[in-house]
Amino acid sequence: MNSREIRKKFLDFFREKAHKIVPSSSLIPEDQSVLFTTAGMQQFSLYLAAKKDVLKDFGTRHLASCQKCVRTGDIESIGDDTHHVFFEMLGNWSIGEDEKGYFKEGAIKYALEFLLDRLNLDKNRLWITIFKGEKDIPKDKESFDFCRKKGFPEERILEFGMEDNFWGPPAKTGPCGPCLEIFYDRGEEYGCKSKDCGPNCPRCKRFVELWTLVFMEYLKDQEGKYILLNQRNVDTGMGLERLTAILNNKPSAYETDLFLPIISKIENLSGKKYQENKKIFRILADHIRASVFIASEGVLPSNVERGYILRRLLRRMIRFGRMQGLRSGFLIDLGKVVIENYRDIYPELQSHQADILTVFQNEEEKFARTLERGLKETNAILEKGDIEGKDAFRIYETYGFPLEMIEEIAKEKGRKIKNKESFQEAFKKHQEISRAGAEKKFGGIGKEATYEATKLHTATHLLHQALREVLGKHVRQMGSDITPQRLRFDFSHPKKLTPQEIKKVEDIVNQKIKEDLEVKREEMSYEQAIKSGALAFFKEKYPPRVSVYSIGNFSKEICAGPHVKRTSELGHFKIIKEESSGAGVRRIRAILE
Repeated sequence: MNSREIRKKFLDFFREKAHKIVPSSSLIPEDQSVLFTTAGMQQFSLYLAAKKDVLKDFGTRHLASCQKCVRTGDIESIGDDTHHVFFEMLGNWSIGEDEKGYFKEGAIKYALEFLLDRLNLDKNRLWITIFKGEKDIPKDKESFDFCRKKGFPEERILEFGMEDNFWGPPAKTGPCGPCLEIFYDRGEEYGCKSKDCGPNCPRCKRFVELWTLVFMEYLKDQEGKYILLNQRNVDTGMGLERLTAILNNKPSAYETDLFLPIISKIENLSGKKYQENKKIFRILADHIRASVFIASEGVLPSNVERGYILRRLLRRMIRFGRMQGLRSGFLIDLGKVVIENYRDIYPELQSHQADILTVFQNEEEKFARTLERGLKETNAILEKGDIEGKDAFRIYETYGFPLEMIEEIAKEKGRKIKNKESFQEAFKKHQEISRAGAEKKFGGIGKEATYEATKLHTATHLLHQALREVLGKHVRQMGSDITPQRLRFDFSHPKKLTPQEIKKVEDIVNQKIKEDLEVKREEMSYEQAIKSGALAFFKEKYPPRVSVYSIGNFSKEICAGPHVKRTSELGHFKIIKEESSGAGVRRIRAILE
């Protein structure tokens, strides 16, 4: 059964069970305190916390989705059987309870019915783990009793504590609860031969965690106490990659249709065989898939946040590709395979293909110029011993090698980075110098401002939001410069704007000026500002308390000002020029008439 069939079976099953199928949300979450969407529940977090009405917005308490996800904590582990940077999470939810809601029994019943009746998995290979009770929270006896009722023997229902079978909260406080996990026994050939081998065995990979069912019934408060929630929820998640491997009796997803076309292309380009170069082939296949999806969101390679992750993945691929003898341009060849594989499921890949491949080409050309020289210098240092942190920073600054790449090269030679804190110190000084040089760039008009410059500064907020609406959420401010006569606004975008796009941006700005929107200032903590939805792109330069400027319900940004009181003061907005300001950065010059 291929991945397309599995994905469809899952969504069709829950559609039959009166669940609303919700499309995958963006990989860039609305919550800007996290880099990427890492789980299916993120787009429903406000509903799970009872801060938004699920019935009003969806018409039902029962939802299901196949969510695009990116997790970056295990990039160094890529190449084994289980880790992936990009993956798809199958999930279903029951948000709140009434006569139409379901909780533990309903969630377990649906999960077992799907696995056993729709996918025909062998019930004798399934194991269940439940919460054993800890910290004044009782054992999940309800789940235990129901699993026994469904025919699971006691010896295949194991109990674990907070670390394994209690979810959340992800922050210090918030909704949380016990979870039930369904494991699949892959067989003795994957085991460690120990008598006590079972789910959560630390020694082997025989038992695969297949599906996690979270029962949100507690709230952890500021004092660390767990109190019962007024609204209980079910939140489940099952990785498509892992499930596809199991259903095809493969040791990993890399041997399934999710990766085989990419691996076949790498074999074709390199003249080498996957089985003889398994780890590097897996790294290349995983990273190109993740890079395509990240770049499709408009993320550009950079030295900060999401852009840093994309740059790290691309540069890691370029280095490993060179080791496999792959010619220049191989990122484009592999990227095309990924887009072809997913274009019917995620059509945004096809529609953004030119942008994605341009990003890959630019980064490869940029890095290829310094890769060989950087490797030569790094290897020369490592031949003498470990590398000092300050020398690692010099390599980073000179050749663009991410710190993790330098560590990886050192590890391959049995070396390490010594005094890593000296790298961090040098990096901090570098940031301070950059910030000092960028103060005018990001401040736009500085502390002294004329009324005309103040109007133009306010107009940049409208321009910024209009660009995001017309071009996409990948647009982010990269700098501005304002005089009393004109504004200059730099923003991330991979290609020239069309005349139609420019006119649409102008029209949106002028419409908001015509609406005479109030410009309102609020002071709050940086964390509160982010949670409120305020845009913030220069995180390192914000103080603990910030000013947030809202223009009606249209624009909301952290900013030091100054601004006019109402948009009607601005007059008429006109773009006079749009041009390149560097790789992946465009520049708009505009005036107020």
